[in-house]
Amino acid sequence: MLQQEESHTNPTSSAEIGYPLLDKIREPKDLRRLSPDQLPQLCAEIRRFMLEALSVNPGHLGANLGAVEITVAMHYVFDTPEDRIVWDVGHQAYVHKILTGRREAFGTLRKWGGLAGFPIPSESEYDTFAAGHASNSISAALGMAVAVALKEEHRRVVAFIGDGAMSGGMAFEGLNNASSFPNNLLVILNDNNMSIDHNVGGLNKHMVNLLTNPTYNSMRYDMYRALRKLHIIQEDQRKGLLRFNNRVKSLISGQSNFFDSFSIRYLGPTDGHDIAHLVQILQDIRDMKGPRILHISTKKGKGYTPAEEDPTVWHAPGKFDPMTGERILGSATPQPPKYQDVFGHTLVELAEEDERIVAVTPAMPTGCSMTYMMEAYPQRSFDVGIAEEHAVTFSSGLAAEGLIPVCNIYSTFMQRAYDQLIHDVALTESHVVFCLDRAGLVGEDGATHQGAFDIAYLRTIPGMTVCSPYDEVQLRHLMRSACFEWSGPIAIRYPRGSGSVIDWRQPMQSYPYAKSRVLSSGEDLTFLSLGPLGVTVSRVVERLQREGYAVGHVDLVFAKPLDEGTLEQVFCQSKRVITIEEGCLNGGVGSGILQLAMERGFAARVKCLGLPDEFIAHGTPAEQRKYCGLDEEAIYQTAKELLATQP
Repeated sequence: MLQQEESHTNPTSSAEIGYPLLDKIREPKDLRRLSPDQLPQLCAEIRRFMLEALSVNPGHLGANLGAVEITVAMHYVFDTPEDRIVWDVGHQAYVHKILTGRREAFGTLRKWGGLAGFPIPSESEYDTFAAGHASNSISAALGMAVAVALKEEHRRVVAFIGDGAMSGGMAFEGLNNASSFPNNLLVILNDNNMSIDHNVGGLNKHMVNLLTNPTYNSMRYDMYRALRKLHIIQEDQRKGLLRFNNRVKSLISGQSNFFDSFSIRYLGPTDGHDIAHLVQILQDIRDMKGPRILHISTKKGKGYTPAEEDPTVWHAPGKFDPMTGERILGSATPQPPKYQDVFGHTLVELAEEDERIVAVTPAMPTGCSMTYMMEAYPQRSFDVGIAEEHAVTFSSGLAAEGLIPVCNIYSTFMQRAYDQLIHDVALTESHVVFCLDRAGLVGEDGATHQGAFDIAYLRTIPGMTVCSPYDEVQLRHLMRSACFEWSGPIAIRYPRGSGSVIDWRQPMQSYPYAKSRVLSSGEDLTFLSLGPLGVTVSRVVERLQREGYAVGHVDLVFAKPLDEGTLEQVFCQSKRVITIEEGCLNGGVGSGILQLAMERGFAARVKCLGLPDEFIAHGTPAEQRKYCGLDEEAIYQTAKELLATQP
């Protein structure tokens, strides 16, 4: 299925053909020894290598296939790591990792103890800045470029942004600031039709050649100086030159573009898969003075037909057969659904019941399964792009006019909208239902994507309700109650992946506000669990009860407000208490329970389990839970140790 274009080769023959050029590259200086006419073959070899590697060890495929040529061109033209490349949306950086000494370890990508799925400075000197959340590259690279100017150094700084990241407000904050300080920042906008498309000008390849040509730039500057001598132009020289340059471009092309308003030199768009032309352009603009933007057009999934035809599915397709393009799906045996799918279908049911229900997502409709709502009620569904802050305040605006917005945001991305949660939602007591997908440990995406902090940061906000379902059926009850029975801002957190109930589509029921569920009682020890981790705790309780211990279990359901009445009963009845949550211990629900116990003078011995005070690395969720002491065996051993102590 790999396209037969130029030197592209069918992956079935990879073992026979090998990687004659790629095998020579251990670091970018090896790449720079190649002649320009060898680069198309190298790009083809990189694509074959990624297809073979990612077909058995899943990762982000489509975006990296589309970024092959530009990544090769950047490392070919710039003297990395002395020159800095700052990545945005780090799942575009696989080719970068392959070219910077990590190809032999590529099979460990996103595995416990292996390579991270995103650039991370502790992994390589070539990873100049962490890239997990989108839209931060321009700000970070601008800081570096200004520092270089202040220190009078000669290294170059490049921000590589794309795959939707330009829809984030922080990217525009960086652009707005780029012309305010002396710097030579180069921003490369990778437009793969997932973000800006056909709205920043229509300059063709000929125009790019003209605008990057040293002769043209010399002519432009001479013309500008002559007009200043004649007092036709009288303004700040640096900004005036940029405005004049943009006016010349507009005059020649008959068009203007969005970036003119930032007083930043704009170049493009140009073909992001023409490696020879990319190298030429980068060489021409490498040492230009002042901030500038190179706009390239690429195709997500480039070179692999299935990925080109369905870039959403092939963004991260899982395992697949590279020869046929057939995805290798899981077991045919009935399995519990993914929490995200239960959310998506339940949302549609709620929308059928009440036309006030509207849906909001910041660019993750497929990832959070809001696609079901978009298909059923497209005019009541809003994908606002990678703009979490806007999503939160936009939802509050919908609520202000009497609608019931259900805003689905990944837990890790909700961190970006903390101020909006406080100022625009909680302060106004807006009835917005936030469904936080990927809460807790998320697996292979690692430290940048762990939903570790939402319990702690949401508990600090006055008027915020925070709850988490024990299973899929309870998720449905909580969603219905949050929409129709409770008031104010509400956050429902649930994990990535599947739960525990196959027959999940049960009638939705009202759930009492701020009430926990007592699953069993016991005077020796009581577990207080929050969320789906309670299913694991239930198995531990059964083991201990079979051993003769009087062990109880309470499903907290609510992290805020706490069910103080039930907790008081637990502390009066039980000699030992273990709190369990899949969130950070600092500021989590366990700390809230400890505070309550101290204030009330309860004497039970308390042990809190949760995520330690560190960033948890990538790996499977099972490996991460074992490391954090949250798997069944670790919880059991903790309980046995506590039971062996005097109360």
